[in-house]
Amino acid sequence: MTIAAEVMHPGFAYLAPQADGNAWYPYPFTAPFEKNEPYLSAALGVIERLLARVETVVPAQRVILLGFSQGACLTLEFAARHARRYGGVVGFSGGLIGPPGTPRDYPGSFDGTPVFLGCSDIDPHIPKERVAESAEVFKRMGAKADVRLYPGMGHTVNLDEIQALREIVESL
Repeated sequence: MTIAAEVMHPGFAYLAPQADGNAWYPYPFTAPFEKNEPYLSAALGVIERLLARVETVVPAQRVILLGFSQGACLTLEFAARHARRYGGVVGFSGGLIGPPGTPRDYPGSFDGTPVFLGCSDIDPHIPKERVAESAEVFKRMGAKADVRLYPGMGHTVNLDEIQALREIVESL
C-alpha cells in the first residue's frame, strides 16, 4: 500500500493481499518450482480468487496487477499463466518464477496490455537477465512491455518507476 499512496487516483480502489509471515513462498524465485510448493500454488490461488472477486464489479481491462520483489515475481507469474487484456501489469524488482531454462510457453495473449518491469541492474535478489527474459516473454505474448534497468540502484522503487505506474493508471 506504500506504492498505492504514491499513485492515488479518484475512482480507483487499491487492494494488497498480505502474505503470511511476509513471504509468499520459502525459497528464491529462481528455485525449482517443487521447492516452493505448496506455497507457490496457494499464493497464485490467493491472486486468482481476489481477481475473481474484483471482476464481479470491475472488468480485467481496468485492473492493474502490481507487485514489488517477491510480490512482483508472483504478480508476473500469475499474469503470464492467466494472459488476457488487463489495464496493466507492473513488476517492480521481479521476474517470472522458476529456475534458469524454465520453458516459458504460456497460453493466451495480453492483447496490447501495458507491462512495466523496473529493476536495478545489480539487484541482489533479481538477476537483470531474468527481468529482460520476462519482458521478452510478455512481448511475445502480445503485451506492450517497457523494461527499465537502473544502474547501481538498490532493491527499491524509484521515482521513474512510480511515474511509469502513474502513466498506466492515468491511461485508464
